[in-house]
Amino acid sequence: VAQLYTKGEFRGLAPFIVQVRDEETHMPMPGIDIGEIGSKLSMKSVNQGYLGFKNVRIPLNHMLMKNQQVLPDGTYVPPKASVLTYGTMMFVRVALIRDAAMALAKASTIACRYSAVRRQSPIDPKEPEPQIMEHTTQQLKVFPIIAKAIVFKANGENIWNMYNNISDEIEKGALDRLPEMHALSCCLKAICSSDSAAGIEVCRLSCGGHGFMDCSNFPTLYGMATAVCTYEGENTVMLLQTARYLVKVYGQALQGTKLVPTVAYINDAVKNKEFRSFDGSLESIVKAFQFVAANKVRIAYERMEERRKQGHGPEVCANMCGIELTQAADLHGRAFLASSALYELNNLSSQVSKALGDVLKVVLELYLVDACLNRLGDFLRFINLTDNDVSQLELRLQSCLKRLRPNAVAMVDAFGIHDRILDSALGVYDGNVYEKIFEEAKKSPLNQEPVNQSFHKYLKPFMRANL
Repeated sequence: VAQLYTKGEFRGLAPFIVQVRDEETHMPMPGIDIGEIGSKLSMKSVNQGYLGFKNVRIPLNHMLMKNQQVLPDGTYVPPKASVLTYGTMMFVRVALIRDAAMALAKASTIACRYSAVRRQSPIDPKEPEPQIMEHTTQQLKVFPIIAKAIVFKANGENIWNMYNNISDEIEKGALDRLPEMHALSCCLKAICSSDSAAGIEVCRLSCGGHGFMDCSNFPTLYGMATAVCTYEGENTVMLLQTARYLVKVYGQALQGTKLVPTVAYINDAVKNKEFRSFDGSLESIVKAFQFVAANKVRIAYERMEERRKQGHGPEVCANMCGIELTQAADLHGRAFLASSALYELNNLSSQVSKALGDVLKVVLELYLVDACLNRLGDFLRFINLTDNDVSQLELRLQSCLKRLRPNAVAMVDAFGIHDRILDSALGVYDGNVYEKIFEEAKKSPLNQEPVNQSFHKYLKPFMRANL
């Protein structure tokens, strides 16, 4: 992908097929400078390199022209919509949301199983040491991650279906919902990848010093997850992409335009300046998220307008309002996650047994209450929450943890991740954690002989020397 210029004018990014090595010798083609980038934080087996061009001519027929074209005379034919160029990246970002769910599922499986095996710190001095999962603080670390993995998985399927439906519409020439899909995939990629990396780290810490070992597989999981925060679009850039769309549709809402489904809540907030009432129900929490998100978008819009009236151009305005814009995009994404979770898990609960449905309802409640408390500052700013409202949310969080405890191990087992895939000494299905840790430790090269050669070569002569 490279910058495209025709007749001296910049046309944006365009994809090209370019031969970089000779078919016979495999040497770089003339003018091509190519190599590997070196060691990375993770994904060390992935071949990633640099590529430089010097006086390299790329034939016109090597340009991929599905969406935009350059004619032989240099005439540029633009795409029907500018975001069509980013169709492949949009597909990958949607897939990454599902990957984030799987990463959290793996991490929470390891942490939950280890928490059921490890015993430490008596709660009652008269009783034996309990499973560390009995400690409320441990539940607070692990259970919300399990809930988030389930919610991300449900949302991943939802947005995947949405992407396929909109892709079908695009093939038929209907491009109306393409900007909506682009904006949504950008912010969800940013939120899910950052939450995934943070959640894996919480799970690692919940396993104490053992979580620091490579055989826990947390280092690999974290390295893979944190890489997603930068590839296919660095997360701040992704949020800014979404924010640009949100500011635009907020202006349309002020003009009375009916917005597309994922941002329709902005229409409601424009009409109703005050949040109707907060009764603590899950529906009320979702509505509150949407109201808070709409007001964050409003603030970003108003700040942009202030800068514009001061004579600044669009790019300068966006830079000056970057904080407000990214915050608005983040809340928009989280409002979508909350709304989608409410619909998907309620719908799923009605299709399964009552016992499983009840567990899913607690998962949904834990996710929404935890998400609300994590954004409490924004909720207090825009919604008249009382001290009692906040206290009730805190008590409900603790209640959810207690109700999930009996089913916690079964929930992570339901992810169906085989030991070969989990690749963790701490998260083995049979619970033989310590046997597996010792087994892995004995594989260390330093443990392959009872006395290391360095003793005979350096330490023994030193100990026997007359100093």
